[in-house]
Amino acid sequence: MSVRAFVSGAAGLRLDPAETAFFAEAQPFGLILFRRNVESREQVRALVDEFRSAVGRHAPVLIDQEGGRVQRLTAPVWHKAPSAARVAKAAREGGMYLAWIAGRLIAADLAEVGIDVDCAPCLDLQIPGQSEIIGDRSFGEDPETVAELALAFALGLEKGGVMPVIKHMPGHGRALVDSHERLPVVDAPHEVLAATDFAPFRTLARLPAAMTAHVVYTAIDPAGPATTSRRVIDTIIRGEIGFDGLLFSDDVSMGALSGTIPERALRCLDAGCDVVLHCNGSMDEMTALAGVVPALTAEAERRAAAALATIRTPDPDDLDALRAELALALAAAEAPLA
Repeated sequence: MSVRAFVSGAAGLRLDPAETAFFAEAQPFGLILFRRNVESREQVRALVDEFRSAVGRHAPVLIDQEGGRVQRLTAPVWHKAPSAARVAKAAREGGMYLAWIAGRLIAADLAEVGIDVDCAPCLDLQIPGQSEIIGDRSFGEDPETVAELALAFALGLEKGGVMPVIKHMPGHGRALVDSHERLPVVDAPHEVLAATDFAPFRTLARLPAAMTAHVVYTAIDPAGPATTSRRVIDTIIRGEIGFDGLLFSDDVSMGALSGTIPERALRCLDAGCDVVLHCNGSMDEMTALAGVVPALTAEAERRAAAALATIRTPDPDDLDALRAELALALAAAEAPLA
């Protein structure tokens, strides 16, 4: 059975019979987990195994585990991970290696429960006046520093057997509103965007996967957000940035997009996204989306195969030593984990 070009959420801690039957029939590319799906290590591992058993293959399982405000596996079961901003502060004294450690430790938590794709790191810049939706999820204001820290973090994930997904391409930092609620519109000139927001993505264009931004860039395409804009994806993401990896949409159930869930999904795919993310676990929405989303295109299959091939068996690093080293560096920078 063909793999379909969407990733789905699930409603709770275990799959119910309706979800199991849906996944077996619909064959989504993967599953994405949220806090509602997380209780314990044993429970998460069982949920991951149930999903893969339902689809009959080792399908990718995704999560947003950035550190800071955005981590679905968290205390008291898992260690708290520092935000990108706190890692950046510590790295000013301890170097890029600290960002690598942060990624490596997150990968250890994910791989232990069978999660093999992390929707991180953010390459979005900290821009004065921006929406708080990015804030400390960013490694900073300077494009070069953001690229260096994000690359180190991504390499740490890969060393731990987890595929990174850079986001939000081509840049969410100038958004003045939260795209979970409303559609952000950025009016900066193309040349400014190219020199700043787009720059970290251009530097890291060889990484395996990325997620789009639900943001309108009026200088590129005033008619719609990057996620549903053929012009942005073709001329900026695939062209100017040079990204040829697997391209996920951001969540199509977010408030920035308009229309029905099936209409949103088709616009994403028509614009050039390889895979649509649908995250809320609503069975009605999942069923409607699966009714229109086709199988992966040949190009999407090629990109997916290349991306998933980067997932490997984790190296046997001394995780306790790495965790202690990161904690000391954060404390020295007055950036505690809590």
